[in-house]
Amino acid sequence: MKYLLALDQGTTSSRAILFDADGQARAVAQMEFEQLFPQPGWVEHRPADIWSSQSAVAAEVLARAGVRAREIAAIGITNQRETTLLWDRRTGEPVGNAIVWQDRRTAGICERLRAEGAGPLIQARTGLVIDPYFSGTKLQWMLDHTEGARGRAERGELAFGTVDSWLIWNLTEGALHVTDVTNASRTQLFDIHRGCWDEELLGLLKIPREVLPEVVPSSHVCGTVGGNSFGAGIPIAGIAGDQQAALFGQACFQPGMAKNTYGTGCFMLMATGTEARASRNQLLTTVAWKTGEELEYALEGSVFIAGAAVQWLRDGLGIIRASGEIEALAASVRDNGGVYFVPAFSGLGSPHWDPYARGAILGITRGTTAGHLARATLEAIAFQSADLLHAMEGDSALPPRELRVDGGAAVNDFLMQFQADVLQVPVVRPRTVETTALGAACLAGLAIGYWKSREEIAARWVVDRRFEPQRPAAEMEELQGHWRRAIERSKEWAGESAA
Repeated sequence: MKYLLALDQGTTSSRAILFDADGQARAVAQMEFEQLFPQPGWVEHRPADIWSSQSAVAAEVLARAGVRAREIAAIGITNQRETTLLWDRRTGEPVGNAIVWQDRRTAGICERLRAEGAGPLIQARTGLVIDPYFSGTKLQWMLDHTEGARGRAERGELAFGTVDSWLIWNLTEGALHVTDVTNASRTQLFDIHRGCWDEELLGLLKIPREVLPEVVPSSHVCGTVGGNSFGAGIPIAGIAGDQQAALFGQACFQPGMAKNTYGTGCFMLMATGTEARASRNQLLTTVAWKTGEELEYALEGSVFIAGAAVQWLRDGLGIIRASGEIEALAASVRDNGGVYFVPAFSGLGSPHWDPYARGAILGITRGTTAGHLARATLEAIAFQSADLLHAMEGDSALPPRELRVDGGAAVNDFLMQFQADVLQVPVVRPRTVETTALGAACLAGLAIGYWKSREEIAARWVVDRRFEPQRPAAEMEELQGHWRRAIERSKEWAGESAA
């Protein structure tokens, strides 16, 4: 058994990556799929697109590498989190489209929960704040707005799942309806302290117990691929939501170690060990993983729009032809020209939690150029990430010695240097930036003994480049002051109309 296969199902594309025993990627296949925006603030995916793209790239990566299924030791799955699916248990037919994590249609439900005083209970049990981001209110909306769905769910005819559950259901040809502890912890239905579905929360959100999957550890052989798929008989041994997988792939195993993933959004996690540390700064307390008997936890901050803002410059404004062009365009101007871009296309996440915020570009003058917009976009990604790390320092009393980075935009040297300058903390990019997929592979490898310990995994983590702060702290604090003013002007823009 030479390889581990990671299935990395993301928000805009599905990827499959083949890793060897040194943790090096040997082959990659990727396929984008359609994003659906049926109404303002709504984001959907076709469940069939999620599965067909993921199964296609899995088969493609094996063919590209010239590897047969029997050479794969195990599969690790990592996925876009909170995206909510519902399907028929007998036929596997989806009940409508998947509601994507970015979707804000349940803002009204969240308002009612807050008004009813449910916030403290939900945060105490789940570590989460009330926000449309999470799966619970999405599932409630699906049951209430799909004809006959609630009755079918109560009769046990329907299955709910996040993307990991949907993939495993299809991989095992309907034999398994499971999720892991990390994905369960993002539903607002799971008690992260007891490690189980919570009956009181199910009642609060009007979710029938019958629709829920079984919860399994993140590193655990839960089943095998069915006979009609690309890899019949391969064990499915690792499951984790994308951000927890990236934390594991970055070898952030000790409390206080932090990573930031620069993808469609930005997601920063700081490991806190076996302590579920409550946040005073509007961060999330989430399950990091379960590889043994105990749950381990992390503090998390979520930026909803990061790389998606670069895509908007490309697809919406047409000022770049490819996302990779933004670095040179941003570097073509000496500074941002006083322009600040708040990319609150889907509201604001941590630490603001404003579903009614909307995107804003401030400080535009006749002298503003495409270069200034490009620079303001990259700076916005760094400013939002800095807001998260500052909040984590306040919650954890563990000032990070460095920030480990990954994701597509981590290859952008301009952004990484600006991030180090804003934080006044070194930013460290590993040689393998595919840490989300690597984390899933590592979790699977641990479960089957492919790797014997976390220490063995950590020893394979290698630095590519270390970005040290170069600009004075006082200068960066002044820029962040302007950024905070811009953020305030974007808040509550949509108002009650979004409900």
